[in-house]
Amino acid sequence: MNDYHAVFEMSLPIRWGDMDAFGHVNNTVYFRYMEQVRISWFEHAGLLQLRPDGEGPVIVNASMEFLKQLQYPGDVIGKMSVGTPGRSSFDTGFILMRADDPHTVYARGNARCVWVDYKAGKSVPMPDSLRAVIENAPLAQAAA
Repeated sequence: MNDYHAVFEMSLPIRWGDMDAFGHVNNTVYFRYMEQVRISWFEHAGLLQLRPDGEGPVIVNASMEFLKQLQYPGDVIGKMSVGTPGRSSFDTGFILMRADDPHTVYARGNARCVWVDYKAGKSVPMPDSLRAVIENAPLAQAAA
């Protein structure tokens, strides 16, 4: 198992439209929260420059364990951790909590990121700048 360390956290609003007919946040939205935390981390670290002819991350698998229902209104706190990087991939872990209930984990997830050449459609070694951020990054928080 990878050694993980915390690298980023941010707050996201629970929107009315995130809920489903059962009155709680739809399960697919938890993956959107996880995605937004990951993308915001890349942006915060200055590592995301999406260009169709460039290189960047893709997700090759993702999973989520739903522990407690989220409901509107409120804010979700998303916390991200990263594992030891390989040649072209690294694992990410996430926990989602409510801002008004910061000691309860509502969901726990993970995703494997692979660095790819978008035009060639295959993995390439991740940039040294990304590797340095993964291996040495202190916990960062998004501005409110």
